Amino acid sequence: MTDSWQRLRRFTPARIGLGRAGAGILTAETLRFKLAHAQARDAVRAGLALGSFLPSLSPLAGKPILLHSAARNRSEYLRRPDLGRCLDAISRERLQLLESPVVDVALVIVDGLSALAIEKNAAPFLEYFLGLAGTWQLAPICVVQAGRVAVGDEIGQLLQARCVVVLVGERPGLSSPDSMGIYLTFAPQPGLTDEKRNCISNVHAAGLSHPAAARKLAYLIGESLRRKISGVDLKDDLPLESMAASVQGLIPNKG
Repeated sequence: MTDSWQRLRRFTPARIGLGRAGAGILTAETLRFKLAHAQARDAVRAGLALGSFLPSLSPLAGKPILLHSAARNRSEYLRRPDLGRCLDAISRERLQLLESPVVDVALVIVDGLSALAIEKNAAPFLEYFLGLAGTWQLAPICVVQAGRVAVGDEIGQLLQARCVVVLVGERPGLSSPDSMGIYLTFAPQPGLTDEKRNCISNVHAAGLSHPAAARKLAYLIGESLRRKISGVDLKDDLPLESMAASVQGLIPNKG
């Protein structure tokens, strides 16, 4: 018997046309759902595997600065979102002691709600993005454990950055436990709210590609620095044709 849903399934990871056995769905689909749910739970509870992750960054931008939020551990981080939005005292002092001139962009990597997303996507994304950074002055890359997006505002201010870019593991879904988000904020300082940020979401193998995300971010940074704005005031007006051409040029030829 022909499965009439088969053609549509090629275009979406959503659970459609699952079939049923009596009043319930098929056993195979039930097991797939439970697996996806377990993967999402694991992604939320796991921290960064620093032993393998930090060396992946070194060839791209040297030794990163390792920081921690005010949340003492993963459990407290999940229960107290406010603590993930600020640095602990040791991390704050570490940045204050740096002799850092004013820079254009501070790059901050945060484990967020999916360290898996950062482990899979941060280094490959930065490989493309750093090739587009041109003459921008970049601060040393900061890696924050148990952090949330807003922790980048404090870091950006301490590093005297004109804008801050935060790579963060997004809240896992049942089809994408490894999706990374990218947030851009001009003139970062503690206390800013989300309307001051631009977001590029769904960056992973089955979502927005690393080259496409890198090009989009480079365009937004350029406009943000030029116009001195970000968030709802800054629109993504990059022509699709321009983005497609740029991405094609960034993807290595494997032929």
